Amino acid sequence: MRSERARTPLAAAIAAGRWIRSAAVDDERGRHWRPNPDLRGRTALTPEPASLYAGAAGIVLFFLELAAATGHEAYLEDARAGARYLAATWHEQRDPTLYHGLTGVAVALAEAGWTLDEDEFAEAAARAADHIVRTARPVDGGAGWSPEPALRGDGGVVLGLLRAAAVFGAPVYAELAAEAGARLARMAVPGHRFGECADLPTDAVTPGFLRGTAGTAFVLARLYAATGDRAFLNAARRGAGFVREVSTVTEEGVLVPHHLPHGRGLHYLGFCSGSAGVARMFYELYRITGDRGDLEWAELLARGVMRSGVPHRQTEGLWDNACQCCGAAGLLELFLGLWSATGREPYLAFSRTLADHLIARGWDPDGRGMRWYQAYRRVRPKEISADTGYMVGAAGIGAALLHLDAALRPGCSRRLVLLPDNPFSAIPVPAAALSDG
Repeated sequence: MRSERARTPLAAAIAAGRWIRSAAVDDERGRHWRPNPDLRGRTALTPEPASLYAGAAGIVLFFLELAAATGHEAYLEDARAGARYLAATWHEQRDPTLYHGLTGVAVALAEAGWTLDEDEFAEAAARAADHIVRTARPVDGGAGWSPEPALRGDGGVVLGLLRAAAVFGAPVYAELAAEAGARLARMAVPGHRFGECADLPTDAVTPGFLRGTAGTAFVLARLYAATGDRAFLNAARRGAGFVREVSTVTEEGVLVPHHLPHGRGLHYLGFCSGSAGVARMFYELYRITGDRGDLEWAELLARGVMRSGVPHRQTEGLWDNACQCCGAAGLLELFLGLWSATGREPYLAFSRTLADHLIARGWDPDGRGMRWYQAYRRVRPKEISADTGYMVGAAGIGAALLHLDAALRPGCSRRLVLLPDNPFSAIPVPAAALSDG
């Protein structure tokens, strides 16, 4: 049955937290969470006990936000137990990346250390960042960790190092980030990858965010803001120009192809490979340069989403999926961000529509809390699962709903926990609304 109590974004997030708690696994190292605690449940992914994408790092961030939203200390204890696990196991990570590896763990530990005032967690985050620095190696005439330039690869590591530099006041992190970014900036069109993904043709080019040009251009724009080196801005502009060139522009807005040349007519709408992610890149350029043409493109992408008929109508680019990565929760993050940036009420109204949709499709069949069943992979529509993690499951959906809850309380709005690739304000309301409050 559907949960009768989950009638508001906050209530749904609390119900999601209850289900995630049912997945807790405690041992001498701390706490992590099973990816799917349902009886005979199966995760949509290879289990990642610690990752930001689907494991403890993302769930720690969710519980920190749930504590801030409710004032309940018990959620801080959930986050503290998860952070202990991350602090005890970070050295086991072999993947350096943001979403699936050590960089994301370091981001979560730093946030937990600051929020919980625990030196143990902050020190573990710094040690993890030091390890990332030590493991950099020569790649394509520069520094890096892998041949993958996109946000899911070295681009995400660069963003994590820039955040670590700001948190810990350590220039060495920013210096290595700039060195690794220089390799990306030398690419004719940053972020192109051919044949790197098992589910794409071998000649595919991906303009999207998580594994394509838009996300790499975002990283380069952030490096320009950090360093003032115009080589980064020029490279970001080349990436943005490529995305503009291949996009479909109509009176209804802008849509971005999933991949080229074969997927030109396949338009994802979500964060990973579609409009919600690509709009972040254009907004980041606007935030840094003040060029209103970039803001216009971010809004054209948003218009394309709004006029597509989602979330009430499933499309090939937004199918039976609710999560942050490629579903409605990722769209909710975009529209809340645009509302906080522009104050335009249609964005807040559409955020409410997305949240109502998410709440309506959440399920609590056994009283253990709310979860979202979805087809994570578009190409496997009969593979339905519910997960606990941040980018793929209840923690990330709950976090998006908490962000709307904060936006609806301008008089007592709170700081959000935003990932390094989110360009919007951590206070999720327009400045004018804060002044009115």
